[in-house]
Amino acid sequence: MPIHPTAIVEDGAAIDDSAVVGAFCCVGPKVKLGPRVVLHPHATVTGRTEIGEGTVVHSYALLGGPPQHLGYRGEDTGLVIGRNNIIREYVTMNIGTVAGGGVTRVGDDGFYMTACHVGHDCQVGDHVIMANCATLGGHVSVEEYVFLGGLCAIHQHSRIGAYAFIGGCAAVVADVIPYASAFGNHAALAGLNVIGMKRRGLPRETIRDLRAAYKLLFDNDRTFKERLEEASERYGARPEVKRILDFVRADARRPLMTPR
Repeated sequence: MPIHPTAIVEDGAAIDDSAVVGAFCCVGPKVKLGPRVVLHPHATVTGRTEIGEGTVVHSYALLGGPPQHLGYRGEDTGLVIGRNNIIREYVTMNIGTVAGGGVTRVGDDGFYMTACHVGHDCQVGDHVIMANCATLGGHVSVEEYVFLGGLCAIHQHSRIGAYAFIGGCAAVVADVIPYASAFGNHAALAGLNVIGMKRRGLPRETIRDLRAAYKLLFDNDRTFKERLEEASERYGARPEVKRILDFVRADARRPLMTPR
């Protein structure tokens, strides 16, 4: 039976006929569950939350709860979760705030391990992995193919660039460029996430240019502006390098993470 008789599904919830709602689940009146969504027993989905096709939510996860923000006054903000995610036990993902744009977004094909947290107004890309107890503060941006190690904590308003790797227990208080690795408390850049890039099939020539651009950017002999301009001249034609350069140049609320 797609909806277990012990589940509580409030009037107004929109549940696709192919979705499965397990025993003792709670589904709020503004929830939308797409095709083949599965809620395992005791999962709770509340608020104005949309879950995309094929996403599986395990027991005791709480999706769409109010933001942990003292300024929240019950506004009708939302949470949008994409397709084919795995959301494990005790995961929490909060709706947004009016000041933060109103919607927390989680992309497709992610893996959210036990007890990790996605705070209000976060924008999380596709193919993201958050290991056990990894935490995103409010307004965090995480681009695609990022790996967040267990028990790491990302400070509010921080940006984590695509393909980056954040080590377990790292405390991240600055923006992490795409393709980088960061470790420690407080975390610092430890080079590039070469293993992750190889796993994703990036060509050897791309990795070579990324390494050269990284070395140039974080060479302390000249001003950062000079290094940025030289990296752009030498390697800016490579799309992956350009992505780092665009990330560095973008307006940001947090400082840029550097090596120790």
